[in-house]
Amino acid sequence: MIEVFDEDLHAGVNLALEVGEILYREKTEHQDLMIFENNRFGRVMSLDGAVQTTEHDEFIYHEMFAHVPMLAHGKVERVLIIGGGDGGAACQVLKHKTVKATLVDIDRTVIDLSAKYMPTVSDGAFDDPRLEIIVADGCQFVKDTDQKWDVIIIDSTDPHGPGEVLYSAEFYADCKTCLTDGGVIVTQNGVPFVQGEELRNSYDRLGALFADVSFYMAAIPSYVGGALAFGWATDNKDLRKIETGKLAERFLDADIETGYYSPEIHQAAFVLPYFVQKILTAEKD
Repeated sequence: MIEVFDEDLHAGVNLALEVGEILYREKTEHQDLMIFENNRFGRVMSLDGAVQTTEHDEFIYHEMFAHVPMLAHGKVERVLIIGGGDGGAACQVLKHKTVKATLVDIDRTVIDLSAKYMPTVSDGAFDDPRLEIIVADGCQFVKDTDQKWDVIIIDSTDPHGPGEVLYSAEFYADCKTCLTDGGVIVTQNGVPFVQGEELRNSYDRLGALFADVSFYMAAIPSYVGGALAFGWATDNKDLRKIETGKLAERFLDADIETGYYSPEIHQAAFVLPYFVQKILTAEKD
């Protein structure tokens, strides 16, 4: 009998994936973690019953998470990643050869098992001397640290369980204190078609703190419900206005290889569908 992984993260919508070999299935100190083989997506990691990343489509998510803020900024030296224990965001960040990064994840098991069972996702990032790995609560870390970063990537799970606090107004405010002048925060903000309220909450909370708040989108096959939204927050209003030619120059200078990101995709990703615009502008009850 074929085993099926059935993700029911959103009411009335399910993602069913055929399960091949199960490589790992245990409850860690913080969450239920499963890694299994799928004939379409390769190895799949789920946390608390929700798909987090897959070998075959992770490049879309992680390239857009890293290269959009970094190439828009243009002078990034230090990047902070909150979450991201699979190492995919770190891998893309470290493709920028002069950059150093700090990764803070609450669950060491996620890091260790990602390195063991899904090494192509991190692709050597965990062994790169430019990456500092800190196992800690990301919320407490940004509250306590006196360090600053040019880009902060909040690579969180969805807003329930351990990841819920990573969508709070207090956490966003603490992140802002960790940014250099003109720095950028980007967030994982779910699929607007099925998570509109969560999108609006982040928009309002970030909007109370930053001069320029928006979202950009990318279609990631293993995330059910349509295109995923990445949150964007900065006090430098010019960063979303960088022309394609300038982005292309920076992309060429960075000398990185991508499978999804391009300067043209970068600009187009900020054009939000009308239904998303309506979520952001609708009167709240």
